Amino acid sequence: MVVSTVILQAAPSLIKERVPFKVGFTTTKKLGKAHVRNRARRRLRAVVCEVFEHLALDNVEYVLIGRYNTATCPYKDLKNDVKWALKKANAMIEKGIYQSPLPEKKEKHTNEDTADFSC
Repeated sequence: MVVSTVILQAAPSLIKERVPFKVGFTTTKKLGKAHVRNRARRRLRAVVCEVFEHLALDNVEYVLIGRYNTATCPYKDLKNDVKWALKKANAMIEKGIYQSPLPEKKEKHTNEDTADFSC
């Protein structure tokens, strides 16, 4: 979900057992120097502490990507944007639109299969 202050990516976890949600943060050098990127990450962490406790789904992995105005926008706007994006992403996951494909199981090859191989 792309909103004016942040990009939120979400995907169901590939782990079968029930685990709490996971969150990752990304801020690139496009945002500015280190102090700007650090401020953006701190603000994103603060929003996650307030919003994700109540709205995040178990067995889902989230990534918040900072945008050009994440560090400077009013905190209330950032919080509202993250809340809106999280609700939309969760709705898509619950409807089954976001589905992580499980890796395909490879068949084991027998020695007979490799007998035709020559160097």
